[in-house]
Amino acid sequence: MFKILPPEASNLLQSRPILWSFRRCPYAMRARLAIHASSVPVALREILLRDKPAEFLATSPKGTVPVVDTGTQVIAESRDIMLWALAQNDPEGWLNMPQQGRGLIDHCDGPFKAALDHTKYAVRYPELDPEDERRKAMDFLRDLDARLTITPFLLGPERRMADMAILPFVRQFAQIDRAWFDAQGLDGVSRWLDEFTNSARFAAVMQKYPPWQSGQDQVLFP
Repeated sequence: MFKILPPEASNLLQSRPILWSFRRCPYAMRARLAIHASSVPVALREILLRDKPAEFLATSPKGTVPVVDTGTQVIAESRDIMLWALAQNDPEGWLNMPQQGRGLIDHCDGPFKAALDHTKYAVRYPELDPEDERRKAMDFLRDLDARLTITPFLLGPERRMADMAILPFVRQFAQIDRAWFDAQGLDGVSRWLDEFTNSARFAAVMQKYPPWQSGQDQVLFP
C-alpha cells in the first residue's frame, strides 16, 4: 500500500530517493516490483506522459520513466533501478541467478520489445508486416514456455530478477489480443503470467494514484 504523508511530515522524506513513475509503463512496473521486493522506501511521484511536470523533465531530460533521484545520482534505466534497489536489500534472492538470466533480459529488452512494439503499434511502422513481427515475438515466448513447462519460473523453482524484469512486457504483449494469445498453447507462459497478475505484489505495484503536483502530500512507496 502507498502511505500518504501530510506536508508537515515531509521532512521525513527529504532524504528519501524520489521515484518518477507511470503506472502502466512496463519499464516503470519492473522498477516498482524490485523496489517493492526490496522494501527500500522511496517517495513516489506518478506522472502522466502527456503532461510531464517541469520538475520531472529537469530530472529526466529524455522525458522517460522510470527515474530514481537519490539526491546524489539520477538512475534513468529500469534495469539499473532494479539492481540499485536489490543491491540494498534482496530478501527473496532475485539477484541469485545465472548469467543466462541476464541474457533473457537482454533479449526481452531488445528483439522482443521491438517485435512487441511493431505488433502493438503497427500503424506507426507501415513498412513492416505486423504478422511477421508477431511471429518474432512468439519465438521468444516459445523459448520461455519451454523453460516454464519444466520449472515454475524461468531459471528454476524460485523467481529471480529475470522473471520480474520480463513479466511486465509479456503482459503487455498478451493484452494486445488476449483471446488470440490464450489460443496459442503457451500453457507455461500463461500459468506464469496469470500467477503474476493475480498476486498481491502485482496489486500493490499497480495501485492507482493521482498524478503528482508540486506541493501535494508525499507518497511513500512501498
